Amino acid sequence: MLIRQARVAEQHELERLQWRASLNNPGDRDVLLEHPDAITVPIEQIAIGSVFVAEWYGELVGFAAVVLRDDCGAELDALFVEPRAWNREIGRALVNHCTIVSRARGATFLHVIGNPHAEGFYLACGFELIGTTETRFGPGFSMQRAL
Repeated sequence: MLIRQARVAEQHELERLQWRASLNNPGDRDVLLEHPDAITVPIEQIAIGSVFVAEWYGELVGFAAVVLRDDCGAELDALFVEPRAWNREIGRALVNHCTIVSRARGATFLHVIGNPHAEGFYLACGFELIGTTETRFGPGFSMQRAL
């Protein structure tokens, strides 16, 4: 597997991947069908080198976005993997890559706000639960991983 920076020309492909991944999660499906505007990969994040893709034999199978925060941290702003590639360690590899990038960019921690169904995944990736937060789509969890 290769992890590299996303290209601006891949924006729509990444958004389609995000749709497939999100709609295959029963906890997300209905709310996303009601709010299709939630599926977006900001072109600005791609252009500044904050979006990373995972390729498996030349096929794009996942992506993650990480952006710096004002409090010496970084935010894992997106993490999506093709449903047919779930359980192949692609998500974990993307999180680890974002950890390395964040540390290199001066962050001291990586933060994520996630859905309750993803809590086990993030705990397994070294995040700690620091609280809960209200999101546009209901309650989420706030987690942090020290760098």
